[in-house]
Amino acid sequence: MSNKRREMTSGNLAFAEAMRQINPDVVAAYPITPSTDIPVRFAEFVANGQVDSEYVAVESEHSAITACVGASVAGARVMTASSANGVALMHEIFPIASAFRAPIVFGLVNRCLGAPVNIHCDHSDSMAERDSGWIQIYCEDAQEVYDSVLLAVRLAEHKKVLTPVFVCQDGFITSHCFEPVEFLADDAVKKFVGVRDPQYPLLDVDNPVSYGSFTMSEYYFEIKRNQIEGINNVPKVYRELSAELAKETGREYPMVDAYRADDADYLIIIMSSASGVVKDVVDEMREDGVKAGCLRVRFFRPFPKDDLMRLVNGKKGVAVLDRCLSIGGSAPLAAEVKAALYGLERRVPVQEYVFGLGGRDFYPKDAIDVFCKLADDNYSPSVRYIGLREKEEENVY
Repeated sequence: MSNKRREMTSGNLAFAEAMRQINPDVVAAYPITPSTDIPVRFAEFVANGQVDSEYVAVESEHSAITACVGASVAGARVMTASSANGVALMHEIFPIASAFRAPIVFGLVNRCLGAPVNIHCDHSDSMAERDSGWIQIYCEDAQEVYDSVLLAVRLAEHKKVLTPVFVCQDGFITSHCFEPVEFLADDAVKKFVGVRDPQYPLLDVDNPVSYGSFTMSEYYFEIKRNQIEGINNVPKVYRELSAELAKETGREYPMVDAYRADDADYLIIIMSSASGVVKDVVDEMREDGVKAGCLRVRFFRPFPKDDLMRLVNGKKGVAVLDRCLSIGGSAPLAAEVKAALYGLERRVPVQEYVFGLGGRDFYPKDAIDVFCKLADDNYSPSVRYIGLREKEEENVY
């Protein structure tokens, strides 16, 4: 354990510390709440000479991600961070980054998109980018944020993947709350992430390539199809990388974190920090004789369909809790879960819930209520909402 240290820190500062240890070639950023601590702390590392990264202080979020893409295709190891409206302002460039196979690692600190203006957590910013071709990893706590950054670098740059990665954490919950985090030694991190070996770098003048050229329908379809193969390779590559890092840390993170799920009759499926509440309630429900369990989805892209089918098969009921709306349709996680479970031979009933929008608190009593309704076979064909201030006559908690 001599090569490790344990400190009280936040999710944002854990992300920034991982960046310091990785020492990326380029960081271009335009800080925005609640991800501000990440680029600000990293800028301090640059100013103090603790890294030799090129920090580019740009004039907008759009410029930040554009600079990141340019540096990445030139062959640099690139990282950045943003949230909410900043993420939305980058939207045009995200599909370009993934199509260029630019392995950028992006700290996405989840914050809701207004109006009305709100700086607190839900997943509307990252879910708006779910089809942009990026890998999406959602973290429960600050320790997982730190470990996931190290994994994301290797995963994004792997020759069979070459896909940018969002490492997501809940704004003001994971990002700002302090908790113990175990850090590896600097040399251990450098050994794990290695040195980037870029394919087809733009600045290799002996082997000239073109990025961003115009493509007609004769080739566009095949290019997009090739991106799918890269992201389809993620599960196998990720399992190998996670096992490798676990040898150093003792911590391994599956694509779906199953808590007391094997023998459960009823499951709550959820993402990010709120899963801790559900796990505590699972233990409580078990003491009361209800065989409850929790599935925390870590990877939203690629979506772990096979893992979910295996873990949910044979259960009596499932509730899917989204911290995001899809106005006029099923919320993102619920839609993906229902699509995955459609392939089961025996139908498992699914209840869709929305909770926590704009940072609304999620309490143990809320999770207990969900499990009790599952156990009572109390389902609604419509979405249910957790924690609204005023109750309506139907379909509302």
